[in-house]
Amino acid sequence: MKHMKRRYFLKKSTAFSLGLSLAGLSGVTSAGSRKIRNNTMKKNNVDARTYLNSILYTKKEIEDWLAGEAFPFSKYNSELGWLLPNARFRDGFDDSVSVYTYADNQGERLMSNYKTIPCRINTYGDSFTQCHQVSDHETWQEILAAHLQEPVRNYGIGGWSVYQAYLRMLKEEKRHPSDYIIFNIYEDDHKRNLDAWRNIRVHKHPQHIEAPLPYLKVNLAKNQVIPCKNPCPTEYSLYDLCDIDKAYQLFKDDFVLNIMVAHQNAEEKNTSKSYQALSDLIKTHGITTEIDESRTISEEAERIHLTAAFFSSQYLMDKIIEFASKENKKMLFVLSYSGNSVAGYIEKGVRFDGPFIDYLERKNLTYIDLLKVHAGDYKKYKSDLKTYISRYFIGHYNPLGNHFCSFSLKNTLVDMLDPKPMAYRSL
Repeated sequence: MKHMKRRYFLKKSTAFSLGLSLAGLSGVTSAGSRKIRNNTMKKNNVDARTYLNSILYTKKEIEDWLAGEAFPFSKYNSELGWLLPNARFRDGFDDSVSVYTYADNQGERLMSNYKTIPCRINTYGDSFTQCHQVSDHETWQEILAAHLQEPVRNYGIGGWSVYQAYLRMLKEEKRHPSDYIIFNIYEDDHKRNLDAWRNIRVHKHPQHIEAPLPYLKVNLAKNQVIPCKNPCPTEYSLYDLCDIDKAYQLFKDDFVLNIMVAHQNAEEKNTSKSYQALSDLIKTHGITTEIDESRTISEEAERIHLTAAFFSSQYLMDKIIEFASKENKKMLFVLSYSGNSVAGYIEKGVRFDGPFIDYLERKNLTYIDLLKVHAGDYKKYKSDLKTYISRYFIGHYNPLGNHFCSFSLKNTLVDMLDPKPMAYRSL
């Protein structure tokens, strides 16, 4: 197992890359925050090609990642972008070492409690499902399993989108079918659906290279979502990300790339180019509202980005519901958030995902909104908000945060389970 120095992933932003993050895994990019790294480029002339040229990998970075000698958080997977290797990171509570063990080299986190009993509960999502920053036996799944007296599988992968988790669900439910599925969605997962190459939106991190991944193309005018496979479907194809001509051909029309170019031009005060980029996005992707010039360019780009992101998640939710109905599975959705977002909601009642909440309500889906659960919990304490957040979060949930998560969804899950788990059967 690799033993790495402590990582600090929590960065203030509207979205986090990994869920490694905004309390997730890698550095996140907030609107207009990403700096072009090519110092030879004129600051006032940012286009798709110059932007891509600033984020290219080196051949050595690709070679070292594939060889397991760099970016140790993940390993390449042609279908899903990446999976996770066994590892030890000094990233836990009180600067402790966290142990990460995955079964069969497939990224399913170690199951310990009641593992000899047939499992009827599978969980899917990103690092808040994987339970990054706690050791194997401290995950909310293992806490829940210990209490219910039956096993709970953990198929979470740090940094994944709703789309990646959905694809894995389709795959794993054939191999290890369950009667009940807990599908966890973190706040940045909506945007991740649209990422063809995560490094376009998020800086690569010393632990994670932010590789290409399967993604969704959205056209709101046509009410259309097009599923797309990983644009780098072989190890050899990853080297295209070291060549500007090849990278440009792959991503020149990419939605997220154009969003980031608009942000960058706004940051460089290049107003005409920023508005042109946004106008092109509206025209190409069917976003019907006009640009409101009273807003800042980055606010407009963020609004457009979120509109498409929530539309993609709603499309996926429809597919998940359809799958569950066809396979006779019961679904519980859990919404996870960073410590920053929890603090913002408690302090100001601010949340960015209202449209997605509205969708869940319209569909009458069973879900746990951890933003609201935390707000209710905070009322029980006399501590200041910063102390409250540090009680549960160290970027991701600490062991107490995972306990909080498991018992926040326990009652709803127990009500769903039939027959009841052993802990709730008559003696």
